[in-house]
Amino acid sequence: MALTGFEHCATNTYFDRQFGLSAVKVLPGEYYVTNASTLIVTVLGSCVSVCLRDKDLGIGGLNHFLLPQDNSPYENRLIAPSGRYGVYAMELLINHLLKLGARKHRLEAKVFGGGRVLKNMTFVNVGNRNVQFVLDHLASESIPVVAQDVLDTYPRKVYFFPKTGRVMLKKIRSLHNTTILEREQAYLHAIATQPMSGAVDLF
Repeated sequence: MALTGFEHCATNTYFDRQFGLSAVKVLPGEYYVTNASTLIVTVLGSCVSVCLRDKDLGIGGLNHFLLPQDNSPYENRLIAPSGRYGVYAMELLINHLLKLGARKHRLEAKVFGGGRVLKNMTFVNVGNRNVQFVLDHLASESIPVVAQDVLDTYPRKVYFFPKTGRVMLKKIRSLHNTTILEREQAYLHAIATQPMSGAVDLF
């Protein structure tokens, strides 16, 4: 049974014919947690995703965020913490894994994204900042990082199988359309204004 009913939880579900599984697509600012045999999919440019899993129970989840933290004045911030920021996205992911029965000492992480794909960004080195934030955060929580594919200049498509912990990663070295870039630019704009080709790697 998937965890539902929480703010920022992804709701875009479909049946993936390639893998023969129910799947959920996680967009920027969203996350998803499940204890079922559900495939979790996301596409990353400058954003970062953490695949987090209880290695004994097979309970896992994935988040998708663009900025490490909310640097706006306190009085201008949203009342509810937002999954768009890494510091909140990690808190949401960890807490809801624990609510499903995961144990913190059994969690392990795989980290992806942070590519330099957005042009004319007003946030300097956002991909680098995201990656450094999440690695520091996981270290502070004593959660080991067992695999990662980060930085560089290309987008990535991530397929996460929480039951087994497997991740399939497609590096999109040649963009045939601008959907990924447009989505992240729109996401970045929303933050500012509202306080497949390539080889498949297995992780």
